[in-house]
Amino acid sequence: MRYIIKNGSIAAEFDSSGAELRSVIKNGKEYMWCGDSKFWGRTSPVLFPFVGSVRNGVYRVGGIEYAMGQHGFARDMEFQLAGQTENSISFILRSDEETLKKYPFDFILRITYTVEVSTLRIGWEVENPSDRDMYFSIGAHPAFMCPFDGGRQSDYKLKFDSDGDIRYYHIKDGLLDRSSYYTLPVKEGHADITDGMFDRDALIIEDFQASEISLCRPDGSEYVTVRTSAPLFGLWSPAGKNAPFICIEPWYGRCDALDFDGELSERDHSNTLEAGGHFCAEYTVEFK
Repeated sequence: MRYIIKNGSIAAEFDSSGAELRSVIKNGKEYMWCGDSKFWGRTSPVLFPFVGSVRNGVYRVGGIEYAMGQHGFARDMEFQLAGQTENSISFILRSDEETLKKYPFDFILRITYTVEVSTLRIGWEVENPSDRDMYFSIGAHPAFMCPFDGGRQSDYKLKFDSDGDIRYYHIKDGLLDRSSYYTLPVKEGHADITDGMFDRDALIIEDFQASEISLCRPDGSEYVTVRTSAPLFGLWSPAGKNAPFICIEPWYGRCDALDFDGELSERDHSNTLEAGGHFCAEYTVEFK
């Protein structure tokens, strides 16, 4: 089912399937990718309880192996509406018999979207209702139109709230390749979006290198700014497709490394939630 929230500046549309943001319109212009499967059939999936892929398609808890697809399962599940006002909406997903077969933890996931002037605020809350620790990752995958005001994607730029160059890793066969890292040159906060930039899949940026990431028009003016306190983020567009969008993805977790062979509790950037505990995080997107 589709829902809309709005204020005097922007209108945002959501689908209860995956609690997915599907559209943001400001001044009659669409900022989000439409989900055309020719390039990528999603717009802004929620990644839970995994971000990225697990090695060999399986992970272990207490020595028991479980199969898991890329980015977990929440993006493909029907959420329940938990509440709605004119400018805010909340969705909820609870563990059930089916989720417990592939992810042996009870959970309650709440996602709240709020429009504030020209900003969309996205809040995540994970609750552990069980009597043991749970381990999880959560992340965002919003796809923003690029190019936005005409021209070529390679005429556009990225902007970071750091003057230092951005260090990143690539993905190989769905897993993090730590054999070498790469550098995205940044000058006065800006980095060029180059042809073939995503031909080796996503750019994985760890270690809190930026908390504000913007897409900029060819003249350098920002039109989308993502603000996050997440420890890492990804930049992605489908490899080799010249797709007209770029994803800016705040993550609390990531895919396994090529050489990872541990338990879920040992996974890099995994979050531990004690019995009865709550995890809360948020990010915002400003549309300019």
